[in-house]
Amino acid sequence: MSDAFIIVGGTAPLLHEPTLVVMLTGWIDASGAAAAAMASLDAECNVRTIAVFDGDTFIDYRARRPTMELRDGVNTRLAWPDIEVKHGHDLDGRDVLLLTGPEPDMAWHRFGREVAALGSQLGVKRMVALGSYPFASPHTRPSRLSLSAPSAELVESLPLLKNSVDVPAGVAAVLEHAFYDVGVSSLGIWVQVPHYVASMAYPAATVALLAGLQQFGSVRIDGAAARQETMIQRQRLDELVAGNDEHRAMVHELETLYDNSEQQTLLVDADDAPTTLPTTQFTAAEIPTGDELAAELEQYLRDQNDN
Repeated sequence: MSDAFIIVGGTAPLLHEPTLVVMLTGWIDASGAAAAAMASLDAECNVRTIAVFDGDTFIDYRARRPTMELRDGVNTRLAWPDIEVKHGHDLDGRDVLLLTGPEPDMAWHRFGREVAALGSQLGVKRMVALGSYPFASPHTRPSRLSLSAPSAELVESLPLLKNSVDVPAGVAAVLEHAFYDVGVSSLGIWVQVPHYVASMAYPAATVALLAGLQQFGSVRIDGAAARQETMIQRQRLDELVAGNDEHRAMVHELETLYDNSEQQTLLVDADDAPTTLPTTQFTAAEIPTGDELAAELEQYLRDQNDN
């Protein structure tokens, strides 16, 4: 029995080939799209906590302090940031596990081993991590998904964007390798968020992540609230952009870059030559900053709330 986590109730539930969905806060999550997707899963899968990882082992409480609930001078309780595993079911009745909470601040090697060991104990069939990152793409086009996975065969088999870049890793990347090492299929699904809305909620990216999770992780939920919010925000963005010539020009340029990239991909797929798949590289001069649009959009949304 590991001392790195406790099983709530003392006994692990018997599950049938669950998918483990991972979203730990603290690393890149443009617009909070992945956190919003996890919140949708948490709400719709009717989850309950079945395991809690030891905070003293993995969390620096000076960086992530507990919240003291003070009521008329009485220290009523401390709310500690916990890393939890929750269990529920999707719309098709499949077992779903959610790994939620903050990224561990330390002992990442051990954390990866412990999560993979718990996953093996629970019979996890696949692990899917969710993430989002800002990119020079327009809000008028579908949000694109990219992937990461330790298995070259798995990457080759999935019709998602394949990037080549050296970047600081989140703990989800550690978990990809930890599960792969014990023979469990693992991947990360990442959604691109228009850079000019990356500092605010962008429900279209959340919808794209949930669609990717259904297609590549076999976890299906309704996600109606996110879809409704997507339509409302799209209308607001369109109205804002339409009122400014510079904004229209910026979005048009992004649309051109997006469409050219999509067309190149289609041509390569038609030639059945994936090894020559072109990667669109954007220079700083080609990417509008979007700062002005973002600031005006934030003010626009505040005005809408005031009204």
